Amino acid sequence: MDIEFKLQEFVLKALKDLYEQEVDSKAIQIQKTRKDFEGDFTLVVFPLLRITKKPPEQTAEEIGNYLKDNIKQISNFNVIKGFLNLSIDKSFWISYLNNISGEENFGFVTSKKDPKTILIEYSSPNTNKPLHLGHIRNNLLGYAVANLLETQGDKVVKVNLVNDRGIHICKSMLAWQKWGENITPEGASKKGDHLVGDFYVKFDQEYKKEIQQLIDQGVAEDEAKQKAPLILEAQEMLRKWEANDPEVRELWRKMNDWVLDGFDVTYKNLGVDFDKVYFESDTYKLGKKLVLEGLEKDIFIKKEDGSVWADLSNEGLDQKILLRSDGTSVYMTQDLGTAQQRFNDFNADEAIYVVGNEQNYHFQVLKIVLDKLGFEWAEELHHLSYGMVELPEGKMKSREGTVVDADDLLAEMTNTAEEMSRELGKLEGYSEEERRRIIETIGLGALKYFILKVDPKKTMTFDPKESIDFNGNTGPFIQYTYARIQSLVRKAKDNGLEPSSKLNENLELSAKELHLIKLIYSYPEVLKEAAEAYSPAQVANYVYDMAKEFNQFYHDHPIVSEENKNLALLRLQLSGQVSKIIESGMGILGIHVPERM
Repeated sequence: MDIEFKLQEFVLKALKDLYEQEVDSKAIQIQKTRKDFEGDFTLVVFPLLRITKKPPEQTAEEIGNYLKDNIKQISNFNVIKGFLNLSIDKSFWISYLNNISGEENFGFVTSKKDPKTILIEYSSPNTNKPLHLGHIRNNLLGYAVANLLETQGDKVVKVNLVNDRGIHICKSMLAWQKWGENITPEGASKKGDHLVGDFYVKFDQEYKKEIQQLIDQGVAEDEAKQKAPLILEAQEMLRKWEANDPEVRELWRKMNDWVLDGFDVTYKNLGVDFDKVYFESDTYKLGKKLVLEGLEKDIFIKKEDGSVWADLSNEGLDQKILLRSDGTSVYMTQDLGTAQQRFNDFNADEAIYVVGNEQNYHFQVLKIVLDKLGFEWAEELHHLSYGMVELPEGKMKSREGTVVDADDLLAEMTNTAEEMSRELGKLEGYSEEERRRIIETIGLGALKYFILKVDPKKTMTFDPKESIDFNGNTGPFIQYTYARIQSLVRKAKDNGLEPSSKLNENLELSAKELHLIKLIYSYPEVLKEAAEAYSPAQVANYVYDMAKEFNQFYHDHPIVSEENKNLALLRLQLSGQVSKIIESGMGILGIHVPERM
């Protein structure tokens, strides 16, 4: 039985036996004792005073004595004002370590009475440029949150919405038409997403020249942006696309295929995947249908130029365009259609959108518009709004070609890992194949951990060198700790010491040993809270604390050379459980841990 559940059960009995009162279990507040006080669990007494009709100290003292008399695992208690701090006997913690030693997926909810189906959308790239550092944070967050939600026993469907239509796509297409000279990825010896991204940058360069020429002729800047020939051509290409012009559609399919092939390579290298991929080109029509139905029902308004809008003034917002005057769709249109399509496809209970915080307003509007259209599930849409990733030198801009390309960054991380490993002499004596595999594991682990250890809501600065340090709160430090434990287990086995299925529960534990077991005990709670908050950072930092505490424990507590065999077995089992949690927690983050390093 969970010790906290047992404490709650006996507090309820104490209230009945001592004060003849039946109380709702929700009134019982049991939490972990604060670090600056003695104890393991604390009962908050204040909510119970209306029942006991006694001062908080007296109430806590009486309940404390009752619990100590009735729960053998309680070794002691102390009272500080309205807080009853309970100390749990060391034998309980050794027994706990015994009980979990053979558990598969320790900390996970393996059977849930009513599991939910949760859709999580991440990545959502545009097919006019390659993935960059910002996309990496998006993909890593989405993938890790999906893993986190699965630890709670829910069914998770990972989806990707590819934004494969719109004016930005036409810009790349038009630039390739004008200046591409029929170049292909094979001909350019480039990944397709990189080649198409080059033409997106080319469009912006030429567009800016045209704007400047118009300004030099006396045209106001805003007007010049609207009247530049290139943007007018791109708009005309979008109209032709929506009208199914065969030539435009053929070019669109060809260039999109190039980009999608390139994305697949990056996703594989990054270690993320999807259960279902949606395309905006398929869902925007459903969105247009919903908008036109809303217009017929007077939910939306049509302006004189023919554009369709949602009036959100009653919700404290402004008006939001849903269809342009020429009948073409905007992002909101396709998001309406995609939301309905996905709920139809999976009968989902919830949907989570992993999208940067610059889109907060967009998702606020999306929920309101879907609610106006009568979709009850609109309330179950959640926006995981994350902060931008910046570099030490500042922000990135796609149009100007100043972004950090995802493929280049992955290659750089591997090179940096190799360089630092060589300097530290970490990979001496390995075969070339094993050395390459470990280096890639370290480089990718460093990147993922550095990004995921930061609270998703915060803007972060990514520094490749700092991320790959073998000391401090980094992926390589945690990976090295795991490998260190595997080496220890192998060494112990060579010396005839193997983990025992039954530890001696009467052993004396040091403060460090006890602290490590208590840290292990908190893993299920960490996973639960991290899943509720959609925050892989909570898992990342917990695993770091675990690795750091283990290294301090290992420094002071011999295992193979320990003369007391019972104590050596306990420390070996404790080390093994730490390594399982490191492997589990890092796995949730999408990070592999090497057996040797």
